[in-house]
Amino acid sequence: MRIKILLAEDHKIVREGTRQLLEQSPDMEVVGEASDGIEAIQFAADLHPDIIVMDVRMPRLNGIEATRAITARFPEIRVLILSAYDDDSYVFPLLEAGASGYLLKTSSGAELAEAIRLVHAGQKALASRITEKIVHRLGGRGFYQSAEMSEGLTEREMEVLRATAHGQPNKQVATTLGISPQTVQVHLRNIFGKLGVGSRSEAVAYAIHHGWITLEVNDDPNGG
Repeated sequence: MRIKILLAEDHKIVREGTRQLLEQSPDMEVVGEASDGIEAIQFAADLHPDIIVMDVRMPRLNGIEATRAITARFPEIRVLILSAYDDDSYVFPLLEAGASGYLLKTSSGAELAEAIRLVHAGQKALASRITEKIVHRLGGRGFYQSAEMSEGLTEREMEVLRATAHGQPNKQVATTLGISPQTVQVHLRNIFGKLGVGSRSEAVAYAIHHGWITLEVNDDPNGG
């Protein structure tokens, strides 16, 4: 059986080129093309692909949110990121969202096809630059920690900070994460203390500056 692939990419010419590359492989079939994250979720439900080759920066819904939604609803579908960007603010949130691989658009057609086969077999497929980032982050300082911080932020603290960055009040953050508003306040106090800031806006600005989160994933008209 051929591997069924859905392409999620907002540039038509890139989708067409990727389709042509992949369809040269007799074990692969492109079953659909999505131009944004909303369509990717819809087509995942309708077409049941084996693999989604997902861009990061797309209109309406970015690749991070689309990946998170698809892996939660359809755990049998593997997501392989294909992006021009290797920023930490994309790489780590995408891997946390459940992506099985991350390639850069500088990859060859043969590398993309091999990555699809690896991901389809249940393995990880990472560009060498992405692997280096992971090794550096795990082997040295804390996961979310700058040079001036004595202690890094935890995953839960980052979840709180990301929700805060998108304007969610404490009560909504609590509901989203399944914790109490009081616990959210405790996390925010810990975040402020670790970052040496005194407000939500300062904490969000700090995290954006260090590439831990981004508010611009949907804003780039050039895609990526």
